[in-house]
Amino acid sequence: MAVKRNGFPPDTVEENGNLPKVFLNRASIFADKKALFYKVHGHYTGYYTWREWITRVRDTAMAIHSLGIRKSDHVGIFSENCPEWTFADLGCLCLGAVVVPIYPNSSEEDIRHIIEHARIKAVFVANDAQYQKILPYQSMFLPGGISVFSSKEPKGDHAFLSWLDKGRQYGLNHTGLFEQCVAHVGPDDLATIIYTSGTTGTPKGVMLTHRNLIANYQGSFQRIQIDETDSVLSFLPLSHSFERLAGYYFQAAYGVSIAYAENMTTVAEDIKKVRPTIVIAVPRFYEKMYVRIHEEAAKAPKWKRRIFEWAKRIAMRTAQMRIRKQQVPLRFFLLDLLAKCLILHRIKDALGGRIRFFVSGGAPLSKAMANFFYAIGVMILEGYGLTETAPVIAVNALDDFKFGTVGKVIPNIRAKIAEDGEILTAGPCVMKGYFNDPEATAGCLKEGWFHTGDIGHFDEDGFLHITDRKKDIIVTAGGKNISPQKIENSILQDNLFSQVVVLGDKRPYLCALIVPHKEAVLQFASQHEWANLSYEEMLRHPVLNQWIRERLEAKMEGLANYETVKAFILLAREFSQGSGEMTPTQKIKRRVVMKEYQKEIDDLYCKTDQEWFNRKTVPVPR
Repeated sequence: MAVKRNGFPPDTVEENGNLPKVFLNRASIFADKKALFYKVHGHYTGYYTWREWITRVRDTAMAIHSLGIRKSDHVGIFSENCPEWTFADLGCLCLGAVVVPIYPNSSEEDIRHIIEHARIKAVFVANDAQYQKILPYQSMFLPGGISVFSSKEPKGDHAFLSWLDKGRQYGLNHTGLFEQCVAHVGPDDLATIIYTSGTTGTPKGVMLTHRNLIANYQGSFQRIQIDETDSVLSFLPLSHSFERLAGYYFQAAYGVSIAYAENMTTVAEDIKKVRPTIVIAVPRFYEKMYVRIHEEAAKAPKWKRRIFEWAKRIAMRTAQMRIRKQQVPLRFFLLDLLAKCLILHRIKDALGGRIRFFVSGGAPLSKAMANFFYAIGVMILEGYGLTETAPVIAVNALDDFKFGTVGKVIPNIRAKIAEDGEILTAGPCVMKGYFNDPEATAGCLKEGWFHTGDIGHFDEDGFLHITDRKKDIIVTAGGKNISPQKIENSILQDNLFSQVVVLGDKRPYLCALIVPHKEAVLQFASQHEWANLSYEEMLRHPVLNQWIRERLEAKMEGLANYETVKAFILLAREFSQGSGEMTPTQKIKRRVVMKEYQKEIDDLYCKTDQEWFNRKTVPVPR
């Protein structure tokens, strides 16, 4: 039975069901269709059909039931993305247990906090290394409550394969138990507690129900249609609500096959092998792709560079006509076709050649970047949401989009703008609250509305614009309220800049921490014969600083004087998740970064007070 892009037949409506019932229904429809793909010796030859998928889910559910896990118990998953992640997830949900994901690269402090705060009774881990990280907490779990997906001892007591065997036998000895457990799971039962990886504070446990998640993918489907002919590459962490909903529940609910990237470093290679029609990522992924495209073009012979720039200009101009719904003259139509045939098709080929669209979320996407990819024939649909909203609030659609916005609100929820500009939302996707934290819950759930903490507005066409985080608004010493995100987004439209943090709260003017793209700096250095200089010395060179200042000022044209960056610090390394400066969705933790560079920032302001009028910069490489 084929799934149509206009939705499933009415008899599969599941507002009052649960996630296990959705998957059991889809398994009965798709049966022997390949559902999950994974790498074997470097190739995507490993797969599970829908029938095999659900069999393993059933065995997993029975295994953890035999362990003593019951409805409402909390079970952790501490693993990278893989088919087994979904076996554990759905196996728990079938019992009415609550899944608590833990990021695979979590710090020891975060692991301890989540296990203790969520009162986890059992946990699935990816490998023996993660098993060792969990071992100190085994006294908190049920006896034997740790299972390892990939172990050096595949048949050991903790090995997942052994659990599947036990679960299979347990199910045979308890006929009808699985079906009974699934039937007793209600739509408003808790499905998961996701600990936010927010940019500030201790992680809070967001409680989401089966109804929250089902309503969210149903609402998303009204904006983005997918079906069983699609395939998606999964590489963002399933521990995060964005990938969990958009790259897993949403895709599987409409029969889309899912392939798992080997790891984050192999994504470019995996896209070529999988040839997906859909890719879900954060803006940082597209930024790196954009830079890589232009770096490759810069290395090409001069005649090829000229053809690339010509093709890009033609494609961008034609794209703008289409965006404005203008008639494209025949001449430009033919030139655009030629540009894509000669040059631009190679970019799509590098992405497997079958991409229908990308989805972007987790952080703001540059409007210039969205325009560029659209021009070359690759649409990026930017959306917006939070873990607390399960997560999608708004998203652009293929036939209803506006770059520079996060799209329109999905149809089955409500959203409005408060008097102070904060975005509020209500409806079936809003969380039950924060686990064991009534004070934090009361702080954001007021009179039926969830307060997002984001500042934004709707335009005349109903598209939502996000301008900043409420807590990130800068108030200068002169009393000016400034949105740093607006300025950062303007600066990042120049591909010279990799990362930017604008700062100036309670200061007389704005300054910035800037991470330039290293390849761009090295290319500039080669033109000036600085081969004998280290990278840090290059960043201190006054000629390079003047060049960066000129590029920076070009991107700040049109801003009010008080919104312009007066001085900057150049950093030699990028902010990273590993150093605690970024979230798993690649949002910069502004307060962490400012604390880390506090001395340099203070020194910059002290020196700039005197030097600004001479237009000098004070770069401090790190």
